[in-house]
Amino acid sequence: MKRNDWPTADPQTLGMDAKKMSELDPEIKSRYSNINGIVVVKNGYIAYERYYHGYGPTDTHHVASVTKSIMSALIGIAIHAGYIKSVDQNVLDFFPDPPNKQIQDITIRHLLTMTAPYPFEDWHEPLDKMCMQPDWITYTLNMLGQEGTIGTFKYSTAGAHLLSAIVTRSTGKSAREFANEHLFKPSGMKEIPNYEMKSFGFDDLFGKHVRGWVNDPDGNSTGGWGLTLTPRDMARFGLLYINRGCWDNQQIVPASWIDESTALNANNYGYLWWLREEEGVFSYSALGDGGNVICCVPEKDLVVVIASEFTINALDRWELIKECIVLSVKD
Repeated sequence: MKRNDWPTADPQTLGMDAKKMSELDPEIKSRYSNINGIVVVKNGYIAYERYYHGYGPTDTHHVASVTKSIMSALIGIAIHAGYIKSVDQNVLDFFPDPPNKQIQDITIRHLLTMTAPYPFEDWHEPLDKMCMQPDWITYTLNMLGQEGTIGTFKYSTAGAHLLSAIVTRSTGKSAREFANEHLFKPSGMKEIPNYEMKSFGFDDLFGKHVRGWVNDPDGNSTGGWGLTLTPRDMARFGLLYINRGCWDNQQIVPASWIDESTALNANNYGYLWWLREEEGVFSYSALGDGGNVICCVPEKDLVVVIASEFTINALDRWELIKECIVLSVKD
């Protein structure tokens, strides 16, 4: 399937309740005012696509923490290609001169599953402090293992950034370059150009100046946010996962990696993917601040993508996805 050659089909012909799907547009306009684009893919076809606020299919959005799920795919590809030994390889293999002894037992798996120990309270990560450092990696390594217990879930964006540095140290390429070559180009996604960072203020890292894929002062692509994608390319990534890593008969992400990444567990969190089982329906999602979502429902061959303008306390997208889209699929 070429970049712009994505077949569309009427929802009804794909076994979806057209009446339920027709509720999407008024629901978005009345309750989800920061949504800029939505793409629904069923059985590989675009079943529904709408844009708001002047956006269109070729406009990119900063997808925030959706970046983490892309990073997960890159780790899987790098392991399969032999650049990284396994998820149980020690983080210190990539960073000589350990800052503290506690760090020596921390593995790539701990970073992927958010079970590495940090000194901050859960959901209170001081990300702004990392962003003010000249060396983000050294700062994070110094923080890692200082307090907390290995194996306890604690969400960390800095930990995801370490994974980006691991990709670079093992492959010799930035995560952006490695993704272009091994993930984006093979799946027909738009390749991400290199934009030189003019500075490292809020707008450069998170706000209106974000473009391409943000990097830190040492040139490491941000591992936990900072990637910009079009809604259709978000949908391509979701469809790649629904198809167990295969695109046009080419295995891009190992199927076994996707199985591992999305295996249900007590934390409802896989390898940088959020997991959910509700009323017998299993889904896994890449979630980003402000309501950016790639939601995959494998048993229904369904991908729902939502691109959003960042806003504080954005309304959770799951109710919209479940009520208007998942429940519209006829068994």
